[in-house]
Amino acid sequence: MSSNQTRCFRCVGDIPNMIKYGKTKSGSQRYICKVCGKTRVENYTYQAYKVAINTSIIQLTKEGLGIRSTARILKISTTTLLKRIVSIARSISKPIISKGKTYEVDELCTYIRYKKNYIWLVYALEKNSGTVVSFNLGKRTNKTFNRVLDTLKLSEAKKIFTDRLKNYRYLIDQKLHSVKRFGTNHIERKNLTLRTHLKRLNRRTICFSKSIAVFTAVLKIYFWV
Repeated sequence: MSSNQTRCFRCVGDIPNMIKYGKTKSGSQRYICKVCGKTRVENYTYQAYKVAINTSIIQLTKEGLGIRSTARILKISTTTLLKRIVSIARSISKPIISKGKTYEVDELCTYIRYKKNYIWLVYALEKNSGTVVSFNLGKRTNKTFNRVLDTLKLSEAKKIFTDRLKNYRYLIDQKLHSVKRFGTNHIERKNLTLRTHLKRLNRRTICFSKSIAVFTAVLKIYFWV
C-alpha cells in the first residue's frame, strides 16, 4: 500500500491510519480509517469524485456550455452537475463594493421553463472596473429593481446611469440618477457578451433555464469567479 493510501484525508498528521476494507462491486479496493471511520476507494471510476471536477465545471459554465453538454464532456450525470453548480454558487460571495463609485444599471429579458414565462435579469456594473456588483432575477417590478439599487445606495454611489425606463425615475434620487446618450455604453456591451456566452440568454434559442435557482447559480459563477 502506498503512503497516500495509508493516510486519512480527514485526520490530521502523518500516522498511517487506513487499512483495507473489502472491495466495491467493480472490484476496486476500499480502505477505512481506524480513527474516524471514513472510507474511500483506491481508484475512483466515477468522474464526479475527482478533486478537479469543480474547476472544470466552472470553466465550462463560463464558456457558455449547457447542462447536457457539460455533463457529456465531464462524463457525469446531469443531476449531479446541477447539484454541483448550486453547491459551488453557495460558496461564492459578492464582491466588496467601494464607496463613491459610478455605476450603470440595465435589465435583460429571458424566460423560465417556457417562453411565455418572462423573467428579467437586473444588474449593476461598476463603470471603471467593469465589475458586476449586484444582480437580481424577477418580474419587471420595483421590488426586483430595488434589490439591486439598495446595494448601490448603501455604497454611497456617486452617479447611477440608466436607460429611460420610468421605474428608475421613481427609485433613484435625482441627484444620483443620470439618463444621457452613451451613459450606459459599458453595460450594453456587457449585455451583448452575456447573450453571446450564455446559451440561456441567447435570442431565438431553444436553450432555456428550467429553474431560477440554477439560473442564479450560473450567473454567480459567470460574474464572480
